[in-house]
Amino acid sequence: MQIKFSIVVPVYNRPDEVEELLESISKQTFQEDFEVVIVEDGSSQPAKDVVEAYSDSLNISYYFKPNSGPGDSRNYGMKRAKGNYYLIFDSDCILPPQYLSEVSKALRNKYVDCFGGPDAAHSSFTTIQKAISYAMTAFLTTGGIRGGKNAVNKFQPRSFNMGISKEAFEKTQGFGQIHPGEDPDLTIRIWNAGYETVLITDAYVYHKRRISWEKFYIQVNKFGMVRPILNVWHPETAKLTYWFPTLFCIGFLTSIILSIFFVFHWFLIGYAVYFIAILLDALRTTKNLKIAFLSVIAVCIQFYGYGVGFLKSTIALNIFKQKPEERFPKLFFKK
Repeated sequence: MQIKFSIVVPVYNRPDEVEELLESISKQTFQEDFEVVIVEDGSSQPAKDVVEAYSDSLNISYYFKPNSGPGDSRNYGMKRAKGNYYLIFDSDCILPPQYLSEVSKALRNKYVDCFGGPDAAHSSFTTIQKAISYAMTAFLTTGGIRGGKNAVNKFQPRSFNMGISKEAFEKTQGFGQIHPGEDPDLTIRIWNAGYETVLITDAYVYHKRRISWEKFYIQVNKFGMVRPILNVWHPETAKLTYWFPTLFCIGFLTSIILSIFFVFHWFLIGYAVYFIAILLDALRTTKNLKIAFLSVIAVCIQFYGYGVGFLKSTIALNIFKQKPEERFPKLFFKK
């Protein structure tokens, strides 16, 4: 089968990011024809002028639609794309020049109907963005599984860097209305439909993620709230490891209490050893002492935000038996 790529990007009020992404797409070393589909999701700051500036260098289409969330916008774009294999990116991504070539090579060697790729920090990112990138991707944190080579098979792609065939999209009907969490939900339905997913380790992107501690906390807190919902929808995928950030936070608080009131310091020493390991690993990875210290802060925010969100959602769904759409309406978009 001859593969024809269609790059699909949902956009919401981020014209500057779109320009950076399109610039990186225009510099791809890939020699075959491909198209770019930009879907403006009801933005008040549209990127139409930015897109039109690349109409001569890229085979690009632009659509404006009412706001209905990134998942539905991706579906909207894939339904209108002309290719038979869709590459999904967030607007805050930058592609290295060899990205499309690496994907094409990997699919020629072993075709799959869905894949994901890891993410990295670009040299132009701020120190906070680089620290957040470390927290979300490092082996010593909850993020390691998404970019680790040990997760090549049965990998759960994330929608900031994901490929899906037209056949798999039509079979599963694409992304759902939950956000975040629409990508693992789709992955599970892809598995249930009989398709395979893999990690293409060389198909990485530079992913900006959040640009402040406050926005990062909100993001990971939502991740935590979403996971119990997915466990209810897909109970066969529930894992004890999803409890780790919550138990980490409870254990840290307990260790402080034991140290203060019972002069028992061993648990607190264990946490100190872990944070030192994070610091040293971040220093080894980033080669920057400031980013290494900020990475420790990023990991703390990641664990606390996710852990609190996970515990809150678990109690609401499993103890009080509340419906996800009613208890957490901000996690769901309506068409």
